[in-house]
Parts: sequence; structure tokens; C-alpha cells
Amino acid sequence: MSLQMVTVPPLGGVEEELVDRQTGRSWSVHVAPFELTDTVVTNALWSEVQGTGADPTVADLPKTDVSWREAILFCNALSALDGLTPVYAVSEQEVPNPTRWRPHSRPEADEWLVTWLQEANGYRLPTDAEWQVACRAGTFGARYGQLDDIAWFEGNSGGSIQPVKLKQPNSWGLYDMLGGVWEWCWDLYDPAVYGSYRIIRGGGWGDPEWSCRSGVRRKTNPTASFDDLGFRVARGAVR
Repeated sequence: MSLQMVTVPPLGGVEEELVDRQTGRSWSVHVAPFELTDTVVTNALWSEVQGTGADPTVADLPKTDVSWREAILFCNALSALDGLTPVYAVSEQEVPNPTRWRPHSRPEADEWLVTWLQEANGYRLPTDAEWQVACRAGTFGARYGQLDDIAWFEGNSGGSIQPVKLKQPNSWGLYDMLGGVWEWCWDLYDPAVYGSYRIIRGGGWGDPEWSCRSGVRRKTNPTASFDDLGFRVARGAVR
């Protein structure tokens, strides 16, 4: 399996500040060097890993309509194909049947358990902090370039998804970190309030400029899938 991966950050670990604008909370995370694919997973790569035939007319489009759970299983399958140890141990647990009414302060139980085996050498989703470091590529503003030059968004996408690598990459050689499709991250958003909801980053082809910024953090159900939500693959670091 041939993947184009970039070392992030290229000159050693960094301290990255994350901000949750919904709560006003900020915190710092140490991000050690890891590898990240230069694009999101495409339909071509998805089909290759799944062993299905790829439609050449959509091969270079981002793989979308994929849930967080499906992205986790894809990472394990890709690891196995490359002779690496899968990163995620997946199991299920019994949860109480949901009632018709649940207080907002009581997150819904998740029957899917995923353990990150950090000693494993396989592929995985980037963490929230890793994604942000990769997106900024050493810059400190909302974007690593002019939005029209680097991203597909509401203002230039023509109302549809576009192939990868048609816009300028950031200075570390990563394409479409903003716009194109939202990207799944490993992290839970706020388990005390939102339960199993996971973080998504980057903005999508149908989003306004405001959503396509390096600091924007959103959340969604790990079983949800959308036509503007995909993922990219990481490997290494975080132990």
C-alpha cells in the first residue's frame, strides 16, 4: 500500500494551544512528531483497502459518507494490509435501552468500546491537537494562506465536492487541510455533556469562510456520516 505521508511537526515536538470557543476554555498539549497522509482518504484508497472495484470517475474525490466507527475499522484494515499491528481494539458492551426522554446533562451510553493501543505501529486517526498543528504548519493565524488558494468552500466549490490536491498545500506539503471535507479526529468532544461525540475539523466544500479556520472545532455522533465529512490517516507518536 503506497501512502504519501508527511512528518509533523518536521523539526521536533511543539506545545499547541487549543481553544474551545463554546466554553471559553483553553489548554496546551505537547505534540510529538508523527506522520500524516498528505491528503484525506480518497475513494481510490478506500476501495483498494476494502477490496472493491474503484470507479475511476470518482477515484480522486475524498471518501465521504463514512462514520467515525468506519474510519476506525479502515485504519485497522489498512494496518493489516501493510503488515503493521492494528492500533484499535474494538469491542461492544451492553447498554440500557434508551428511554423516550433523556436529560441533556446525561449523555447517551455508547455500546461501542474502542481502546487505543499506543504501543502498536499501525495507522490511526490524528488527535485534535495533532490535526491543528498539521493544519497550521508553523503559522499562527486562522489560515495558512488565502482561502481561495488553499481550500474548496461555499464560495468556490460550485456546490459540490472536488478532487484532492487541486489547491495549494501548506508549507509542510499537506493538501486540503481547510475546506474540501471535514475530518474526523480521535478525540471525544466533551464526554460529560455529549457522551461519545467525536471532534471534526477543517470545514467542508459547502461551508462559509467562518468554518474554514484552523481553530474551529465541531462535534458529531460517531455513527453519523455526511457528504462533506471524511478523514485522513496518521501513524506514530503520542505514547
